[in-house]
Amino acid sequence: MTNLTQSPAEVLEIGAKVSAGERINFDEAMTLLEKADLFDLASLANQIRMAKHPDLNVTYVVDRNINYSNICSCGCKFCAFYVAPGQDGGFVISREELAQKLQETVDLGGTQILMQGGHNPDLPLTYYEDMLRFIKDNYPIHIHAFSPPEIVYFSELEGISVKEVLRRLIDAGLASIPGGGAEILVDEVRSRIAPNKCTTEQWLGVMETAHNMGIRTTATMMFGHEEQPADRIKHLLALREVQDRTSGFTAFIPWTFQPDNTNIPNARRMTSVEYLRLLAVSRIVLDNFDNVQVSWVTMGPKISQLALSYGGNDFGSTMIEENVVKAAGVSFRLSENEIADLITKAGFIPKQRSMDYTLMESRNV
Repeated sequence: MTNLTQSPAEVLEIGAKVSAGERINFDEAMTLLEKADLFDLASLANQIRMAKHPDLNVTYVVDRNINYSNICSCGCKFCAFYVAPGQDGGFVISREELAQKLQETVDLGGTQILMQGGHNPDLPLTYYEDMLRFIKDNYPIHIHAFSPPEIVYFSELEGISVKEVLRRLIDAGLASIPGGGAEILVDEVRSRIAPNKCTTEQWLGVMETAHNMGIRTTATMMFGHEEQPADRIKHLLALREVQDRTSGFTAFIPWTFQPDNTNIPNARRMTSVEYLRLLAVSRIVLDNFDNVQVSWVTMGPKISQLALSYGGNDFGSTMIEENVVKAAGVSFRLSENEIADLITKAGFIPKQRSMDYTLMESRNV
């Protein structure tokens, strides 16, 4: 790491350790997050990214987010999407609307749907099993659905174990699990922003159980609300520990909290520099993760292009439809062709992928 000249000596020592392939600890990660020169941090993260992906490919997936319901008893302070049970404006998707969304996704070349909803007390587990079977029986599409808080909620509602919930959902057609509902994996923070949502231990437990059952998952972080920088590093280390045991996470996806229309209205928006620093440190800390995804949905296309030089190697989803972040006032839209163009102009090669990062032939680009 001889090209690092702007950072203090302690940062250079950590950089040399990383360059030598050694793992860094909590204190070292905090030092990088708080003291490393931004461009030095980018250089170090990009070094790791290029070692893992020397082919210059930047991947993306063609999919759609489908919210099966917005009715939720959780009441998270950061959510602008949910409607409490019994309030006006709640919905449960009809089979006809679901079919229309699925057919449109397939017609547009989509290979996957990401399906999530609220903690709806009126929907039994059989509802989700029937919905999965309907999709699996009628559409050639990968079902990436139900984040850990939903899985935990289903288990509590039904009085059965998380493992049994997962077994039934997998039998019905569930193929992988998104990393939503992680927010910050520190219970002191979770108890303030989402007191009715599953704990850190439960979130990690769902993922480890799923991995041990052969189901791959993603991992996420939503930062910039009521947590401290140290909490972000604790979050990364918690994910790294599970990945050491299971190797079941396919990717890590951090994004910044969007405060509009939420109950944390005084939270300032994270700057692009803060996002890029966290992304780079994530790439360095998560040495056992193959992929780090940039977030064009919250950061916009230009910063996401730049993020490809800060450790990111995946551009995420085309998101034919997205409603949750949109409810918080953010509505960047990109087509598959636009994503491919952004990747190319950033100096990389666009490649369509599946959920497990198998490369696919793109029919639209």
